[in-house]
Amino acid sequence: MLTKVLSAAHFGLEATPIEVEVNVFKKGFPGFSIIGLPNKSIEEAKERVKTALINSGIDFPNLKIIVNLAPADIPKEGSLYDLPIAIGILASMELVKIPEEKSFFYGELSLDGGLRHTKGVFLLALAAKSLGIKNLFVPKDSANEASVITGINVYPVTSLSELIGFLNGVSEIKKLNHTVHHSLSTDYETVEFDFSEIIGQESAKRAMTIAAAGGHNIFMMGPPGAGKTMLARATAGILPPLNEEESLEVTKIYSLTGNIPPGEGLITQRPFRTAHHTTSRIGLIGGGSDPHPGEISLSHNGVLFLDEFPEFPRSTLEALRQPLEDGRVSIIRIAGSVTFPASFMLIAAANPCPCGYLGDPKKECKCTPRMVMKYQAKLSGPLMDRIDLHINVPAVDIEKLIADPTSHKASRGVVANSRQIREEVINARKIQNKRFKGLKIYTNANMKNKHIGKFCDIDKESLLLLKQAVNTYNLSARTYFRLIKVSQTICDLAGEKRILPNHVAEALQYRIRTND
Repeated sequence: MLTKVLSAAHFGLEATPIEVEVNVFKKGFPGFSIIGLPNKSIEEAKERVKTALINSGIDFPNLKIIVNLAPADIPKEGSLYDLPIAIGILASMELVKIPEEKSFFYGELSLDGGLRHTKGVFLLALAAKSLGIKNLFVPKDSANEASVITGINVYPVTSLSELIGFLNGVSEIKKLNHTVHHSLSTDYETVEFDFSEIIGQESAKRAMTIAAAGGHNIFMMGPPGAGKTMLARATAGILPPLNEEESLEVTKIYSLTGNIPPGEGLITQRPFRTAHHTTSRIGLIGGGSDPHPGEISLSHNGVLFLDEFPEFPRSTLEALRQPLEDGRVSIIRIAGSVTFPASFMLIAAANPCPCGYLGDPKKECKCTPRMVMKYQAKLSGPLMDRIDLHINVPAVDIEKLIADPTSHKASRGVVANSRQIREEVINARKIQNKRFKGLKIYTNANMKNKHIGKFCDIDKESLLLLKQAVNTYNLSARTYFRLIKVSQTICDLAGEKRILPNHVAEALQYRIRTND
């Protein structure tokens, strides 16, 4: 008897319906075959499904079983087809009745018949809503991912025997209640550092505030132990909460990659990702034979921190150029192309030389000029041109370190406490949200050149100052526009309507400091 069960396959951030066709023959040699371009994990499903059925009290048929994953020209991977294959076999044996309403069956089986947490359920729910599919039967540990999507019935399944009982009308599986999205505040108990814990470095704190307020990329250079890593990690505590659209975008990526923990649903905290300098190009950018997101996509709408920036392979760093400019990354393979979002705030940190003490007034640099040149040459001009703020982070004076940390005063209007800085950042983001309403632009850094003329009100003196800086320092056109974006963020933090000369002057000091 032939039975058809609906499931799905993932391509990029989209889920495509897959029809799992199961035919159990009463004639012919016994066997169990899966066709339709399955990968190794699907081939292994035969043993998982067989054992799960037996341990669920079902006598596995000693017959010829053929499973076809249609359309057969699309590559399939993952363990998510375990459940639809098992249900297809049971329906072919007339042991269960598949619902008349279109339903997705999705999930990995354990050998005892239980269902394991399976990635991609959020994408499945989105596909179900768009295709008009009413019911989702998914593992209980993954069901919360789908609960935020309205218009579908999500059934959290614990085990295969429980689902058999439900389909036969013997037992009940309660539908999951719809979950309403709420923007959550930062959980300060999980934030590693507070800005009040960072002694000195007031200029760097101010730069970090600007970067967080406008979503700007920032590059820090300074000797070891100056506080670069601490500054970067403290930035997690001043980021604004995700809005609903941003949260959905991030959740799609995390669902695809299996980064949503069992029992959890929407991602409501801004991502803060770090990558070691030994990370491969595919690990950072994304790719593989079956393209998957890299760290830049996992940092979408959040922060990617790259410490020891020049230690990354140059080819890996150069691959960052296009995503930094476009906010997305396209991965092209023979089977097709996939585009992942990658609109992230880059925080990069580096030493001035291999030993770290070039220009230090107290410690002698032991590097030769050739070593310094080779080290700094790893960071190309086009790459650094895409980073909006460049700051020096000098070593903290010992007198400040041994003094009472609560006695130092914040300068340049920057409040030392992360909660208060975060309020400034949120207020600036609110101005930007109002400015870009309806444009799918969330920050000043996301503006294209065409938006600058429309949204950035620059007075004549500010424009003249910008032109003088471009001519004096021979800045590129890209730098010119990025300076305006940073100036606009400084203007927003100050609550001003127009970009004034002092806003431009501050933006310039973060741009030309390492270029002069």
